[in-house]
Amino acid sequence: MFRTCTTQDAKNFDGKEVKVCGWVHDIRVLGRIAFIILRDRYGFAQLTLIKSIIGKENFKKYTKLTRESVICARGKVQLTEQAKLGFEILPEEINVLSVASAPLPLGVADKVQADMETRIENRFLDLRKPEVLAVFRVRSALLQGMRDTLIAHKFIEVHTPKIVATATEGGTELFPVKYFEKDAYLNQSPQLYKQILMGAGFDRVFEIAPAFRAEEHNTTRHLNEFISIDAELSFANDEDAMQILEEAIQNAIRYAVEREGDALELLGMKWEVPEIPFRRVTYDEALELLSGEVDMDWGEDFSTEALKVLGEKINDFYYITRWPLETKPFYVMPDGDKALAFDLMYRDKELSSGAQRNHNYESLVQNMRAKGLNPDNFEFYLNAFRYGMPPHAGWGLGLERLVMIITGVKNIRECVIFPRDRTRLVP
Repeated sequence: MFRTCTTQDAKNFDGKEVKVCGWVHDIRVLGRIAFIILRDRYGFAQLTLIKSIIGKENFKKYTKLTRESVICARGKVQLTEQAKLGFEILPEEINVLSVASAPLPLGVADKVQADMETRIENRFLDLRKPEVLAVFRVRSALLQGMRDTLIAHKFIEVHTPKIVATATEGGTELFPVKYFEKDAYLNQSPQLYKQILMGAGFDRVFEIAPAFRAEEHNTTRHLNEFISIDAELSFANDEDAMQILEEAIQNAIRYAVEREGDALELLGMKWEVPEIPFRRVTYDEALELLSGEVDMDWGEDFSTEALKVLGEKINDFYYITRWPLETKPFYVMPDGDKALAFDLMYRDKELSSGAQRNHNYESLVQNMRAKGLNPDNFEFYLNAFRYGMPPHAGWGLGLERLVMIITGVKNIRECVIFPRDRTRLVP
């Protein structure tokens, strides 16, 4: 076998022989003794090379290794306070598996920060940095916490088509694709399909999958391909959906704190599990909070400036509820001139949008026409409402937005292994 333990576990084998494998993070030579810092996903190990034990030729060979070369080392573990990590491995044999070319296009051990473009162009090296890996450790824990919450509430995980014939909500933010002899699009959202599943009697479904938006934005908060976490539940209203969402967020943060606390610490983040329920602020109440600071007419969406002011006043998770109907999509349940809709915010950042859905066929068709949409283009969707559709509600959440908030990174591209933005198709 290549290895018997990871660098994290090696300290538990004091006085015993182990095999560890990883990348050469750094080498320091002090006369007849040298130190190779070995790195794997789990941490670091110090290999202490003593020329008289390992041999003159081997000593020379191993100390000339380039950074980021891949090696396996076999040797005895020794606990010692003299080593920064509290232990060292005295190798008797080192097997060089892959020699890295030099110079590196992007430093891994170096403290100097490269610009985002250089990092993404050399993402395979950038991802080797412990602090970059930490983002994805936290991301994985957040996902697990969300998924476990939904499954505990009897949701079924599903996957809906990503190649579709029509837009979810109309509009032009679509990527066209050629589908044999037909025109098609990459899906913006699983919204229509998860509603159909409510009519199919699935009762509660969720999906964690890519979504695509052909937005021209090229900012630190926008992506053109992202992971959307969507949930839909039958015999439910907007409040039911909010309760499920806030519990899922709470549990996701609990998972990250309990399972990846050291990753959060490495990122300089200290989180406490938030209390629920989150505060509910109606659209009208939000306008009152902005009064005298931001000019805004009723029916307008909140500007970046307005959200910044709200975020300063509500320094936590909160919902904006009871939106003007005209600001929301055709499938949202109306209540007079208001919509039974909500947005989940964290300070000034939007995380999720949701609503009780309109399950009435005639009203749904009327709303479509009012939004300038042709109901004939949505026949596959509308048919599900003709033959018994229960009241239902749901939400969609952008995973990368959540990861960005919890990890404290400043650019959403850092939350995606290989990001897709306005200009990037590779790597």
